Amino acid sequence: MIERRAAFHALHHTGRPLLLPNAWDHASAAALAAHGHPAVGTTSLGVAATAGLPDGAAATAEETLALARRLARLPVLLSVDVEAGFSDDPVEVAGYVAELAALGVVGINLEDGRSDGTLADPECVAEKIAAVKAAVPDLFVNARTDTWWLNVPEPLPQALSRARAYRAAGADGIFVPGTVDEVTLRLLTERLDAPVNALYQPGGPGLTELGRAGVARVSTGSLLFRAALGAAIAAVDAVRAGGGAAPAELPSYAEVQSLATADGD
Repeated sequence: MIERRAAFHALHHTGRPLLLPNAWDHASAAALAAHGHPAVGTTSLGVAATAGLPDGAAATAEETLALARRLARLPVLLSVDVEAGFSDDPVEVAGYVAELAALGVVGINLEDGRSDGTLADPECVAEKIAAVKAAVPDLFVNARTDTWWLNVPEPLPQALSRARAYRAAGADGIFVPGTVDEVTLRLLTERLDAPVNALYQPGGPGLTELGRAGVARVSTGSLLFRAALGAAIAAVDAVRAGGGAAPAELPSYAEVQSLATADGD
């Protein structure tokens, strides 16, 4: 596990952004691994929606752990979105993350956004990060600050202040979803001594442009899950309208069936 976690850390220091696609179940993660992605993350929205639960409300601790248990056998480095840690108690958060680490998880996302649309106290978040790093020192902790996501006033100064506090507590990376402005990202990457993670946005800058801004990691977040739902609706609408040709890239039954038993052997 030490080598696997070190490999995940190294993917953030290659000089080009790590594209981290986010899965929501075994099949999606197995398909992404089979498609050549060295690392896969989970999407909390996809996990929650699949279980019929709300995202960001600390409602999916069991579902997230169960999914990690299934995905840990895949031949891919796995990072797990744990929302805000499913608790405000740093000891409980560290204990939960230690369970994930014991399964083979190499990284986590830990956010400071709260379900009521406000930001958590940065000292509380820093305490959670410190507790996690004390429990699993080599785990990659990606600290997410939602200053842009929640449209707070003057998001850049707040993001920098929070990111520095999280970094001082031991965070290995800083995630700033909600902005893909290249000037803003360049300021962040120049002023923070940690890999910066951006969230890909359709119509926004691509990997090359984000890399030029100094971004080390680009996540897809809930995009793939929402795209899958959209494709399913489009397909059934086409059938209802009289039938349409299936997409040429549609996976076969056999290909999907093989994903059910995909593992590292």
